[in-house]
Amino acid sequence: MKSILVKDYMNPQPLVLSTRDNVRDVVARLIDAKVTGAPVLDDNGALAGFVSEQDCIQEMLNEAFFCEEAVNVSKVMQTNVLTLTPDTSVVEVAQTMMGNKPKNYPVIQHGKLVGLINRRDILRALLENDDDCHLKIPA
Repeated sequence: MKSILVKDYMNPQPLVLSTRDNVRDVVARLIDAKVTGAPVLDDNGALAGFVSEQDCIQEMLNEAFFCEEAVNVSKVMQTNVLTLTPDTSVVEVAQTMMGNKPKNYPVIQHGKLVGLINRRDILRALLENDDDCHLKIPA
């Protein structure tokens, strides 16, 4: 398989959230964008974390059934985020994803978010490049 890179399959304009957003607004934006999670940026545009639908469920339950006020996304987001560079190999990412790893990876270049790649993007990359198989079995 030829070298295929994250930059060729990432979403260069992902949904981006702010550390100032509340969970209720975050959930609405995730649903509207039909995505399972999004990077959260601080006021300087640096990656502060990542929030997924899973991260929001408990807070939405508290708000919906216990009438609690929506909390800030920074209270529920993951701050230990695995990131990639645009020049990371898709094969390397696929091998990492085979473990119990995140479904989404922010792509960072020079300290700034430049995209997002997820499992579906990785599968698309592998599918589009499977003609290059080096281990073809003779008929």
